[in-house]
Amino acid sequence: MSAYDFKVKTRKGEELDLASLKGKVSLVVNTATGCGFTPQYEGIEKLYEKYHDKGFEVLDFPCNQFGHQAPGTDDEIHEFCTGKYQTQFDQMMKIDVNGENELPLYTYLKEQQPDEEIVGIKNKAAMKAVQAISTTCKKPNDIKWNFTKFLVDKDGNVVKRYDPTFKPEDMDADIAALM
Repeated sequence: MSAYDFKVKTRKGEELDLASLKGKVSLVVNTATGCGFTPQYEGIEKLYEKYHDKGFEVLDFPCNQFGHQAPGTDDEIHEFCTGKYQTQFDQMMKIDVNGENELPLYTYLKEQQPDEEIVGIKNKAAMKAVQAISTTCKKPNDIKWNFTKFLVDKDGNVVKRYDPTFKPEDMDADIAALM
C-alpha cells in the first residue's frame, strides 16, 4: 500500500486519484487560515515555485479541528490563500485529520509516520501548549495542530513527518534529496 492508493476531493468536490501523482514528490499538509502558523504558506509556496516544474506537488487540506481556525467555505479559504500568500497550488476540500470522520489518507499518513521530532525548547513548549488545548488529539499518533506536514516520495512512501513548528524552508534539503 502507498499514498497512491487513495482518492481525495478537490475544493470543487472533484475526485483526485493520488495515483496521478506517481513519479512526483508531494507535501501533504493540514492548514488553517486563522492560525499562528498560517504564515508558513509563504514558505510552502516558495518550495512549490522552486520544485513544481521538477515534479513537486502540494496537497493542502484545510482543517477546522484545531481552535476552529479554518472558518469559511473551501472557496473562501482558496481566495484567502491566493490573495494573501499568492499561492499557486490549489487547496483540497476541508477535512478532519483526527477522529471518526478523519480522511482515510490521514489515517494512513499517521500510521506510516506516527510522530514527529520537535526540535528546540521553544518549539517543544509551543507544541505542548497547543496539544493541551487540542480537543481532537486523543491518540499518540494523532495530528496535534495545524500545519503538520508529511513528505511523500515518488513511489508514494511517506518518508517524513514534520511538526507544525517546523518551517517549510527547512524542508528544502529533504525535498531536493527526493527529486
